[in-house]
Amino acid sequence: MTMQKVTRVFDLLTFIQEEHVGKTIFSYKVNNEWTHTSTEAFANAVNELSLGLLKLGIKKGDTVATISSNRPQWNIVDFAVMQIGGIHVPLYPTLSAADITYILNDAEIKIVFAENEALAEKINAIILQSPSVQAIYTFEFTPAFKHWQSIALLGDSSDKSLIEQFQSAVLPTDLFTLIYTSGTTGNPKGVMLTHQNLLSNLFAASPLIPPGAYRSLSFLPLSHIYERIIVYMYLSKGTNIYYAESLDKIAANFLEVKPNMFTTVPRLLEKVYDRIVEKGNQLKGIKRLLFFWALNLGLKYEYDGANGWWYEFQLKIANKIIFNKWRDAFGGNVVAAASGGAALQDRLARVFWAAKIPILQGYGLTETSPVVTMTGIDSDKHFFGTCGPVIPGVEMKLAADGEILVKGPNIMQGYYKNPAATAEVIDADGWFHTGDIGVLVQDKYLKITDRKKEIFKTAGGKYIAPGVMENKFKESKFIEQIVVIGENERFPAALIVPSFSFLKDWCKLKKLNYTSDQEMVANPVIVARIQKEVDKYNLGFGNWEQIKKFELLPKEFSIDAGEMTPKLSLKRKVILQKYEPLILKIYDYKNTSL
Repeated sequence: MTMQKVTRVFDLLTFIQEEHVGKTIFSYKVNNEWTHTSTEAFANAVNELSLGLLKLGIKKGDTVATISSNRPQWNIVDFAVMQIGGIHVPLYPTLSAADITYILNDAEIKIVFAENEALAEKINAIILQSPSVQAIYTFEFTPAFKHWQSIALLGDSSDKSLIEQFQSAVLPTDLFTLIYTSGTTGNPKGVMLTHQNLLSNLFAASPLIPPGAYRSLSFLPLSHIYERIIVYMYLSKGTNIYYAESLDKIAANFLEVKPNMFTTVPRLLEKVYDRIVEKGNQLKGIKRLLFFWALNLGLKYEYDGANGWWYEFQLKIANKIIFNKWRDAFGGNVVAAASGGAALQDRLARVFWAAKIPILQGYGLTETSPVVTMTGIDSDKHFFGTCGPVIPGVEMKLAADGEILVKGPNIMQGYYKNPAATAEVIDADGWFHTGDIGVLVQDKYLKITDRKKEIFKTAGGKYIAPGVMENKFKESKFIEQIVVIGENERFPAALIVPSFSFLKDWCKLKKLNYTSDQEMVANPVIVARIQKEVDKYNLGFGNWEQIKKFELLPKEFSIDAGEMTPKLSLKRKVILQKYEPLILKIYDYKNTSL
């Protein structure tokens, strides 16, 4: 079977059985030991579950939900549901009870697969409000819930003809998934994606994955379309996918797995870079000098030897004595990493490329299946500070106000049961309005400048693009997170989360007693030092854009606190509401409600 004959996502199952016979495609830790799943074992598990689901009465068009972290069982459910014409609805484990209830009812979910007892209980606690749900099954053995493998035992595993019968009724234009976007206000919206949507994207973007990606480490949530389509790409290439144990164990998993490729988001790369710099600051003498010599060299990196022979000569030395340790931290075998979900700071892209860890950047949304543009290893496919050129088969243009508009076979069918919301984003000519603002560099490479809805106007009538400013200010070693505010106010201001790990080292160097994060953000010496950083980065912006006041926060924004989306983007409206007293203080308003 050739890839040209893959017209529905589940056709990949037949493809990998023919093209990647005997290969291990999934690896996952059980009791601290890596367990491995071959192409044949995966296909058998999928077929057995499909037959069991049919026995339970699941039919074409029915919806099945999964709430779980990444593991092979997630993929088995995904293929088992889609190949009988069902619609798979992934749920983020971190979703609130209110959002889960809404999704279960809106999508009329029949069966829920939960990773463990805790997540199953989370569903069970609201099941009376979700009458469509018939049963909850868990991937792990629990005393209170049925185990997912009990479904496979219901069907006749020899009756493959029944599966083929259901497969033949599935068209490329049929829905195979509903993905509910995590909005910052209102109810989530169900993005309707077809087999054709996903496969058009897979065929167009797969060639950008460099050769040599035989082993990957996966830690971004499969619930997001970004990681999900990457996994489909890996399957098509026969790549062994290792699922990380958790975010806390990623560093150890890199050393064990030694992957050739991984996907990430800028926030995680920022944290990795900050940890590396933190370790560099702990070095003494010549080692410290060499570290920062190499780091500063890397920050000036240009593609294809554009800096000249002397720079390249120095870079070879830096790679041999300093950057080799960076590569070792990722397992030593990375040929490329793909970053998406938000704009990556230019300096980070440069320094990782300099260290021979090429970071490919992409742009897209759930509604675009998801890739619109993507950089590649080849010199005509990358340009620092951009998300690369548009992928084949997709059209893109910029509206008069800079909004990015997209058209192509990757555009969603609309928002589920929400034609009004669909009409707001897909115009009469079929252009999807992304809500992102961008520019084209050299008439080819897309650079994202901000979210249309996030750009605000001050009381003086000046427009502020907070995303651009935040990305720049985060270059400071002292600043971990920042939210620029000031809509309808006299001037821009900011809520700043310091980099507490760096701050501790700085306090030690300055012989300043570090007590607690809470106390340090109120310390006049700390406030004054961060003021110097704000003054420094303000110089890169017009007078009307510059941050005039700020407040320091003692705790990072997080998913668990509801301040960030699962892909680590800031939920601005939530943050503004939560920290309203501080914002009122910044602008000298009296909060009469306090």
